[in-house]
Amino acid sequence: MNNIQSMLTIGSMVILSFASLNFNSSVLQSSTVDTENTVILTAFSLADDMLEIIKQKSFDAATVDFPTTNPNDLTPASGLGHNQYETFETFNDIDDFNGYTKYITAPHAEDYFVSCRVQYVDKDNQDKAVSYQTFYKRATITVTSPYLHTPVQVSYIFTLK
Repeated sequence: MNNIQSMLTIGSMVILSFASLNFNSSVLQSSTVDTENTVILTAFSLADDMLEIIKQKSFDAATVDFPTTNPNDLTPASGLGHNQYETFETFNDIDDFNGYTKYITAPHAEDYFVSCRVQYVDKDNQDKAVSYQTFYKRATITVTSPYLHTPVQVSYIFTLK
């Protein structure tokens, strides 16, 4: 009888060990998913914040004071970006953000790198960047972090029409 009771005790200990291992694995996986979601949500928030700042600016340097009906009056595609004398605080139009980068570290946002790209896009196909002036610009904000598996990208089409 002692052998059977010993075998049952050992068997129940093995089953309890497997159950405990599965439970601990589930808790760890849940915690990892929660952390990954927090990192992704923070990245989207940083991209959206940058996009909201860009939305407050004029379409182009040529339209800061007056609108135009001629796309040739707009900044050439090769000239998109800010001038050397401009700083983030003095950006006054959308394309000033082309090439802008910012490193962000804070208690809830560590080691994020935000970069902006502004391009003219085709009026009939906004997925297609073009090398000439149009009344359509696409701003793409990319957020990277060592904690992200893939970068977060948010794009927005601005139009003058």
